[in-house]
Amino acid sequence: MSHHLLTVDSLNRESVDHLLRVAARMEPIAQRRQVTRVLEGAVLGNLFFEASTRTRVSFNAAFCRLGGSVCDTTGFTFSSMAKGESLYDTSRVMSGYCDAIVMRHPDQGSVAEFAAATNVPVINGGDGPGEHPSQALLDLYTIDKEFQRLGKSLTGAHILLTGDLKYGRTVHSLIKLLSLYDPLRITLVSPPGLEMPSKLIDLVASRGHRIEQRESLASDFADLDVVYTTRIQKERFTDEMNESFQGLSDDFMVNRDFLDHRCSQSTIVMHPLPRDSRPGANDLNVDLNGDPRLAIFRQTDNGIPMRMAIFATLLDVDKLIEQDLRPVRWYVPSQTGTLDR
Repeated sequence: MSHHLLTVDSLNRESVDHLLRVAARMEPIAQRRQVTRVLEGAVLGNLFFEASTRTRVSFNAAFCRLGGSVCDTTGFTFSSMAKGESLYDTSRVMSGYCDAIVMRHPDQGSVAEFAAATNVPVINGGDGPGEHPSQALLDLYTIDKEFQRLGKSLTGAHILLTGDLKYGRTVHSLIKLLSLYDPLRITLVSPPGLEMPSKLIDLVASRGHRIEQRESLASDFADLDVVYTTRIQKERFTDEMNESFQGLSDDFMVNRDFLDHRCSQSTIVMHPLPRDSRPGANDLNVDLNGDPRLAIFRQTDNGIPMRMAIFATLLDVDKLIEQDLRPVRWYVPSQTGTLDR
C-alpha cells in the first residue's frame, strides 16, 4: 500500500488482504465494545467540497475511535478556494495542521493533484466520476463477511452491478478491486448511455474474469450471489444528457419481486447509499426493508472498521491495536437500528 490511498490501482492482492484482516481486528472497537487510543494526539483534516453524509461522518467516527480528533470542512463556499486558492496551496497549508487528510472533490483527478503537494497521507473520499477506493474496500469487506455467514466462497461468485455504471465511482473502484481475486462472473446492467467504461471492462476481462453486459434485469439470475445497485448520478450529467434522460424504467428496479422471482434466497443486496426513495426514482426499493438479504445497513456499519484499518495502516499503528485496548464505559445498545439482524 502506498503513502496515500487515491485509487484502487495502488493496491495489490496482498495489501487488500492485509486491510481485510486489520478491519476484522477493528470490529470490537467499531461495535463499541472496546476502546483504543493509538492515534491520541493525531488530527484528521476532513475536506469535503461535495455533499456527503455517510462518508464524511464515517471517516470522522473511524478516526475518533482510534483516539484521534477531526477538523471538518464542507463545501466550497466556506473554503479559501472560493477566494481563488489553488489545490497546491490548500494542500501545503492543511498538511501543516493535520496528520492525515481525507478529501472529496467534484472534479476527477483533483485529489491526486492535492496529494502531490504533501507528504501527509491523503485518502480519496471520492473525486467526481473517478474513484472511491475506501468505499470499494468496505464493499469487498461486506461481501467477504456475508459470504462467510452464508458459507460461500468468492471464487467463481456471480456478481451483478447495475444502475449508473458510467458516473458511479463506487462501481469503478469495486470492479477493479474484485478483479484482483480468483475468476468471477460479473454481469453489468445499465440504462443506455450509462454503461461501464470500456477500459474497465477490458481490464477485468484481461485478468481472466467472465464479464457480460445485459440490457435489463428482466432475465433469470437464479445463480446470483450479489446484486450491487447504484442510483443515477444526475448531478454529473451534461445539460444534453439531462434533457434526454427520462429516468429509470421498471426494467432496472431492484425490489422484492426481482429478488423473489429472479434471484435466490441467498442473494445479497448492496447499495453504496444514498438511495433515492422518492416515488418514480426506481432506485433500490424500500419494500426490501427488513428482508435479511438487504445488506445495505450492514454495509455502512462495515465502513467504520475498514476506514479504521486504512488509517491504522497508513499511519503505521496497525500492529499496536491489541496492546492498547480497554472496555467501553458507556451504555451501548445491543443493536444500533430497528432493521438489524
